[in-house]
Amino acid sequence: MLKEDTMKSKKTRKRDVDNGSVGKDIRALRKSRSVTLSELANCLNRSVGFISQIERGLSSPSINDLRAISEFFGIPISFFFGDNASRPDEAKHIVRASSRRQIGSSEAGLVEELLSPDLSGDFEAVHSEFLPGAFLQDCQQRDTEEAGYVISGVFEIEIDGTWHTLNAGDSFRLMGEPYRWRNQQDTSAHLIWVISPPIY
Repeated sequence: MLKEDTMKSKKTRKRDVDNGSVGKDIRALRKSRSVTLSELANCLNRSVGFISQIERGLSSPSINDLRAISEFFGIPISFFFGDNASRPDEAKHIVRASSRRQIGSSEAGLVEELLSPDLSGDFEAVHSEFLPGAFLQDCQQRDTEEAGYVISGVFEIEIDGTWHTLNAGDSFRLMGEPYRWRNQQDTSAHLIWVISPPIY
């Protein structure tokens, strides 16, 4: 585990952090989770003023700050690092496949990448891969509107107590109902998942 963490750290150091983008993402994360500036500042052992400056792109968070923030919000620290190959004129509009940012999930068997350039808009688009055997056992309910489109594979979702089997080309919408999901197949299910407002 230590060797793996060291390798990840080396990769992280090769990337650059865009303070403005990071600040917007931190603010969006904080707002979507109903976290106050004071609560986040206490978590980082920093002042409210410093957190405010980070969110406005006026100060740079340290690696330790980013690590603490990522742990607080349950996302990988790599989320905050952009790809050096990204063109400045594309930053607000384009996400290249090789530059997608991983986003957090506490559920085993779910791999998610952000398709939106950042979290500052009214919604976020996510590429979700549900690995074979993945199963969200406890129902989840969020104060959001969400929609999903199955790109490939077979995906099962229980919405408000009823299970539905979706194949490639099928889609669904959630409007605050309790739900859970599973993939009982031998291959992954790939979905595009749109969430409003952003939650990651």
